[in-house]
Amino acid sequence: MVKLRVREKESIQEAVRRFRKLVEHSGVKKEMRRREYYEKPSDMNRRARRRAERRARMARLAPP
Repeated sequence: MVKLRVREKESIQEAVRRFRKLVEHSGVKKEMRRREYYEKPSDMNRRARRRAERRARMARLAPP
C-alpha cells in the first residue's frame, strides 16, 4: 500500500505528481492491470516460459 504525507506548503498538483510516481514505482498499477481479467494457470505458465526463452535468446546474442 502506498502512503503519502503532504508536505507543508506543497500544492495539490505536486502531491498528486509525487503520489503517481510512488504508485508507478511500487508496481501497484502493473498489478492492477494484471488482475483486471482472470488468466488461466496454463496461460500464465506459457507466458512465463516465453519470457524465459526470450531472455535466454537475448543473453546468447549479447556480446560478453
